Amino acid sequence: MRNQYILTPYFLDRHDPALLDLARDDWAVIETTLQGDSEMARTLCVHRPLADRVAEAAEAGRRPVSVAGDCCATIPVMAGLQRAGIHPLFLWLDAHGDFNTWDTTPSGFLGGMPLAMMVGLGEQTMVENVRMDPIPDGDVIMSDGRDLDPGERKLVEASRLRHIPDVLDLLRYDLSGRPVYVHFDTDILDPSEAPAMGYPAPGGPPSSDLERVFRHLADHCDIAALSISTWRSNMDEDGRSRSLCMGLFEILTG
Repeated sequence: MRNQYILTPYFLDRHDPALLDLARDDWAVIETTLQGDSEMARTLCVHRPLADRVAEAAEAGRRPVSVAGDCCATIPVMAGLQRAGIHPLFLWLDAHGDFNTWDTTPSGFLGGMPLAMMVGLGEQTMVENVRMDPIPDGDVIMSDGRDLDPGERKLVEASRLRHIPDVLDLLRYDLSGRPVYVHFDTDILDPSEAPAMGYPAPGGPPSSDLERVFRHLADHCDIAALSISTWRSNMDEDGRSRSLCMGLFEILTG
């Protein structure tokens, strides 16, 4: 399947022009006018055109590949897939669960909430903004997720999502029979290998383990969509994190 790359050069509502250096001639780039007096309102302006682009690509038979600065961008990607009639399993590869709600978050950070939002928990403004139907939590597979806040951990344990702490266990996991949407947050990596992460968590799988898993997924899964949440461009002076993360991501994109 032909890939359609879609670059969203934002971290929530903050424009990151350095990400524009990733774009190639055939990439779609999200351009929008930010309106509103809150981070939430401005981020909604970013999400609407992304959902539209994903839907257009999927309806045309292309695989959406989203490159964005934060994990909240997964919400419009899922919304666009749903509009195209695709209802995938969701594989969440991240050091964090992003499964907080306003009741559990210790920081109030919106970027720590999108997966909870997507299964219908807590704040639903972003989901409603792009007309996304909440997905069954049993359709979610979280791998790694080593850094969970206490209240967030309770929500994960009370849900039906499958938490697979060791990414290598995915090599033995059957993901056949349904399309899969794979999300790769680059902070899953051991920060000693990819230091330009805004929210590093100690430990994490080495790139060699992720390479094995990504090759397995590429060979054995019907990958309907892909997304990556990027490193922090302003921290990546030598380009080390960009080179490692995009190299891994390109295994999935084929």
